[in-house]
Parts: sequence; structure tokens; C-alpha cells
Amino acid sequence: MANVKKEGGSSLGGIFSGIVIVACILVGWVIWNFIMGNGGNFEGGVNTGAPLKGNYLAMVYKGGPIVPVLMGLLLMVVVFSIERYFVITKATGKGNLDQFMKTVQASIRGGNIDEAIAACDKQQGSVANAIRSALVKYQDVKKEGFNSEEAAETIHKEIEEATSLEMPMLEQHMTILSTLVSLGTLAGLLGTVTGMIKAFAGLAGGGGADSAELANGISEALINTATGISTSALAIICYNFFTSKIDSLTYAIDEAGTTIVNTYRYFRGSLKQ
Repeated sequence: MANVKKEGGSSLGGIFSGIVIVACILVGWVIWNFIMGNGGNFEGGVNTGAPLKGNYLAMVYKGGPIVPVLMGLLLMVVVFSIERYFVITKATGKGNLDQFMKTVQASIRGGNIDEAIAACDKQQGSVANAIRSALVKYQDVKKEGFNSEEAAETIHKEIEEATSLEMPMLEQHMTILSTLVSLGTLAGLLGTVTGMIKAFAGLAGGGGADSAELANGISEALINTATGISTSALAIICYNFFTSKIDSLTYAIDEAGTTIVNTYRYFRGSLKQ
């Protein structure tokens, strides 16, 4: 059943990712072609003219055909970051996670397993789900009389299995964010190279320099460089932020799991005395 859930979630996640990627590229092209390329942003009312003074939309439009790709990448970073934010926030649960962990650990150490399970039901989220699964297994093992070290391993394995079911949901699309870090830079570099090619072509044309063509080429190069760097910078910030959040959730689950196993061993040892 767990494998079926993983495969189903992976399939839906792949479809969602594909739709978002295509949609972002399409929206990026629409913004570049119809909003930035609107004739009202240029001298003479056509996008082949020079940008109006101070009109940044027209300036970015002059970045060339790499701009809609960069716009699409930037939109992907925004969309996937928003999606990850809501998923990780939901995984944290309804209340304060630190306070929840203190409450659960205090209940476990005090032997109040039912109270700890009730706290998990109230908190919900991925951390609470994993801990609740381990607590239920703890109660099952307890009924067997605390007579086997294998029972501690059973509880530990239950925690690992519960965590393995929750982690794919938390880490989904993180690979895309990390890939966008590199793609943003590479796409910006490609735009920079094409812009410089145009600039040098302007210098070489007719044995003299066409100032307008030279300026357009350099402008295209710089616009693409700036857009690519901005996309990569935002992707790095978002990726590191969400990675830190996921690590905190994983640590919370491991910490609670260790407390549960140690509590089991303590009570089992006290029965042997």
C-alpha cells in the first residue's frame, strides 16, 4: 500500500511539474511579447524602435528571445517556492512545532502515551503523523510485556518507515529548484553571449561601428546577465530556506523517535530489576 501511495504521488507530482513548467514558459513569452513588447513602450509606437526614456519594460524586451525563457525560469522559481511553502507549512502542523515537541517528549518520558497520541492528533502534519505511528507501535509492543530487545528495533523501524512515507512529499520539487539555480545562470550566460555576438557584429559591419547596433547588442547582453543572476539568486535563497525547514522537521522526528525508544528501554529495564 505504501508503494502504491508513493507511485501515485510521484505520478501526480510529475504531471503537476510538467504543467507548471510549460505554463511558466508560455506566460513568460506572453509577458515579453505583449506587455514588454507593446508599441506604447517604444519611440514611434512600434517595438522595433528605441525604448522610451526610463521605460524599463521596453529595455528588458530588447534583451532578445532569451528573455521569455528567463522570465519562465523566474516564474518557475516563484511558483515552486510558493507550492513548497504551503506543503512544508502544512507538514509542520497546526500549532507551534517546538512547543508540540516539548509537550510530546514530556508525555512520553512520563509514560503518558495516550496523552502524547492526543497531542499528535491535535497537531497533525507530517511530524505528528510519524510520531503518532511510532507511539501506536510503542503501545503494541508494551502489550507484549517489554520482554525483547527486538521490540526496540521494531519501534525504531516503524519510525523510519513513517518518516520515509513523509519525506518524499517534503522533498518533492526541491530538485527542480536546485536545477533552476544552474539554469538561470546558464540561460543568462547564453543571452550574454548572443548579445555580445551582435555587438561585435555591429563593429565589424561595413568596416565601421554602427553605434545603434553596438548599443543594442551590449544592452541585450547586460539585460540577460542581470535577469539570469536574479533568477539564480532567488532560486538559491528559496532552496536553502526550504532545505533548512525540511532538515528541522526531520530532526524533530528523529529526536522524538529516540525519546520513544529510550523510554521503552527504560521501562523494560525497570521491570527487570
